[in-house]
Amino acid sequence: MLFGKTLLITGVASGIGARTAELAAHMGADVIGVDLRRPQAAAGAFIEADLASAEGVAGLLARLPRRIDALCNVAGISGTLGAATTLAVNFYGLRALSEQVAPRLREGGAIVNVASIAGFGWRANLERAKLLSEEPGFPDVAAVAAKYGVKDEECYPVSKEALLVWTFRAAHQPLFRERGIRVNAVSPGPVETPILTEFRRVLGDARVDDDIARVSRAGTSPDIAPPILFLCSDGARWINGANLAVDGGLEASINAQVLGF
Repeated sequence: MLFGKTLLITGVASGIGARTAELAAHMGADVIGVDLRRPQAAAGAFIEADLASAEGVAGLLARLPRRIDALCNVAGISGTLGAATTLAVNFYGLRALSEQVAPRLREGGAIVNVASIAGFGWRANLERAKLLSEEPGFPDVAAVAAKYGVKDEECYPVSKEALLVWTFRAAHQPLFRERGIRVNAVSPGPVETPILTEFRRVLGDARVDDDIARVSRAGTSPDIAPPILFLCSDGARWINGANLAVDGGLEASINAQVLGF
């Protein structure tokens, strides 16, 4: 269901992005990969770009084809670089790219955002997530972090909370809805990727180890790539505004604990 489609995939230098690009190409898609670093084995075309600024997003747009079938927003950072950079990469750059790519997406196309189980707290922190997601354009992210009191030690979960709230809202925004563009998210649990060690520093060993213990093992990139590509395909044409937990049952376990059932 991806044969002949053009997929724009960010974060292809390693981890989930690399596996998603590789699998998409294997399934017959034309892949345009984006990252700060060139992958060791590029699956399709590659564009070097930094999505942490409005200028970086504009530079990427200038090099893209006029027609794309799906955008996979996989690129993300762990939070070790601080609140401003993390919010810029994990949310504001992603949002800017999605909005500016929208006119090039075919009618009935798809956007898939890689969020995280770390964004589970979006309900408890809804007002902050809403305000972050409503900041117009590509804002001064350092000022935004200060404005809403986003601390460095919590910036990764906060970035994913904002991303999830924006995903739910974007699915019904005219920019996407009027052209039948579906906007969904995939939320992995702990995944054995190069930045898992960084997540341990940001979230703490106890949190990461507990999450892994709940579901018996950490995930892998091959666990996450197929659901991302499914949401890009015509097989998911009636799925919109959804967050697909790809976490071995971690969210179900946390729900049972938090809600008491």
